[in-house]
Amino acid sequence: MTPLRSILFTLLTLSQITHAAHILSFNAQSLLRPNPNIDLDLLTGFTPTPSNPLPSSLSLKATPTTVYRPRSLDALHRARLRSLHDRESSIVEWDRVQVLGPDVRDRHTLAQLARMTGNAYALPGQKNWYEVDPAWNRSFPFGWEDSDGFRGHVFMSSDNSTVVLSIKGTTLNGPTSKKDRFNDNLLFSCCCARVDISWKFRTVCDCYAHNWRCDDLCLTNALIQDSLFYSIGVKLVDDLLHIHPSANVWLVGHSLGGALASLLGSTYGLPAVAFESPGERLAASRLHLRLPPAPSSSSSPSPSPFPSSSSSSSASPHTSPHHHPVAVTHVYHTADPIPQGTCTGFGSPCAQAGYALETRCHLGKSIVFDTVGRLGWKVDVRRHVIREVIRKVLEGVEEGWGEEEGEEEEGDGDGDGEDGGGEEGERERERDVPRAKVEEGCVDCYKWEFGPFKDPDDE
Repeated sequence: MTPLRSILFTLLTLSQITHAAHILSFNAQSLLRPNPNIDLDLLTGFTPTPSNPLPSSLSLKATPTTVYRPRSLDALHRARLRSLHDRESSIVEWDRVQVLGPDVRDRHTLAQLARMTGNAYALPGQKNWYEVDPAWNRSFPFGWEDSDGFRGHVFMSSDNSTVVLSIKGTTLNGPTSKKDRFNDNLLFSCCCARVDISWKFRTVCDCYAHNWRCDDLCLTNALIQDSLFYSIGVKLVDDLLHIHPSANVWLVGHSLGGALASLLGSTYGLPAVAFESPGERLAASRLHLRLPPAPSSSSSPSPSPFPSSSSSSSASPHTSPHHHPVAVTHVYHTADPIPQGTCTGFGSPCAQAGYALETRCHLGKSIVFDTVGRLGWKVDVRRHVIREVIRKVLEGVEEGWGEEEGEEEEGDGDGDGEDGGGEEGERERERDVPRAKVEEGCVDCYKWEFGPFKDPDDE
């Protein structure tokens, strides 16, 4: 039995032992407001009554969140592989489902998720391990034994109702560093990590076709590898969903780990929170991810289920695709150049370290903390580490970060629990955390032209 399978077997055993527990382990304040579209019995298996009310706060805040899930995972995987290998499109049917997702308007919830994210880099007892709320102090490592790649931790709530998959990002010096950098440069560079002709580090593929041209079929073929972290993550999420079919599964990660959390969450219709992640929208296109179609701006969203024969791979790398209704939230601050795509060029510290992190456009919505304007920070790649986010952004500022009281929050009609409600309590949360926004009009790799520029027989 492989180490990963061993961990999953342990999770299955523990979930069977405690299967009788049906207590919601989240702060239920956000669920107390009546919502006719939510069936609490279906979401939690717990029916509140005057004599048996919803439990008080134990840890994180959760909110009803709309996700779009593929009706068949097998059909989803077949459709993606058919698009990758044969350039043929297949219909994927999606179901609109309401689940409990993390309340990203609550700073304590974000801070706890960031701590779980930071723990993906460590093992319990190590000096860089972050303590989390008692309801979440049960975790299981994966990928740490005899592994030089994809790793992290699975956190479980005390009643097994929610599972948080925390994925490690890039380690500069360590056993995973080589594969970390390979995945970074393949997913977040415009063309095989070719910064310029004088860049001394080896590119990760041979798709450059001269004069700012890059062969898109070559790029797709470069991503068809079992060793790519996304492919490994797909197998892990498949197993988690099989073991915990009725649990809420959330994904979190930092940097490369955040991008992987977003890509996997978008694939399966799972809530994901990514901290300081490079732009992964272009990677989703190149991976031929099958995403739920964007609701029409001129009409209401299609009834559930609805088929999709389109893929994000059809979007040009130069243009921002329609807003796909994925439950992904990116969290980053303005002093970190990596999520903004500005740590680029031959003279940049990223390139000097061997990384071509050139993309900046994100899936889902983004919460951006203005640490440059608010705290007077200078843009510095050393601000990228998760410790800065936890200690100085989410936990180090007592005042709120969001809009002034009375400024209304935009809604996108998703029913994802992030629309402004006009109540004073809602405005308080808006001020505590900046508003999550779609990155409209974002463009990646504007200098490059992508197309069939290389003869396949020459490769």
